[in-house]
Amino acid sequence: MKSICLFSDGSCLGNPGVGGWACILRYKENQKILVGGERNTTNNKMELTAVIMGLKSLKEPCDVEIYTDSSYVANSINLWLKGWIKKDFKNVKNVELWKEFLIVSKTHKIKAFWIKAHAGHPENEECDRLAREFAQKLK
Repeated sequence: MKSICLFSDGSCLGNPGVGGWACILRYKENQKILVGGERNTTNNKMELTAVIMGLKSLKEPCDVEIYTDSSYVANSINLWLKGWIKKDFKNVKNVELWKEFLIVSKTHKIKAFWIKAHAGHPENEECDRLAREFAQKLK
């Protein structure tokens, strides 16, 4: 199974507001950058969308390490998601996105890692810049 690093970030100009997301996928020396956004969204939706879109781009089952500055995304993946499923997502926000995450992640082995935002982590800084730029273009 290939080992992939997925670096992600989301940005929102207002919350809700115009948003952007970006992710960098790295396998050995290969790198792929994906960006996108929405006109009316939230920061958490953009953070999660970045991860979903990165996973969607994988063509085979992989061992994926997700690096995000969103404690919401990291904690949800590592700690809360199993409980949400048992409770049929009762009182959970962004249910549609979490259900999509479950679909796109089911063939992969996933672990999420929280990294501090704006602390000089090169890939996080790049994802932040790309997400903000995309949101600015939509605005």
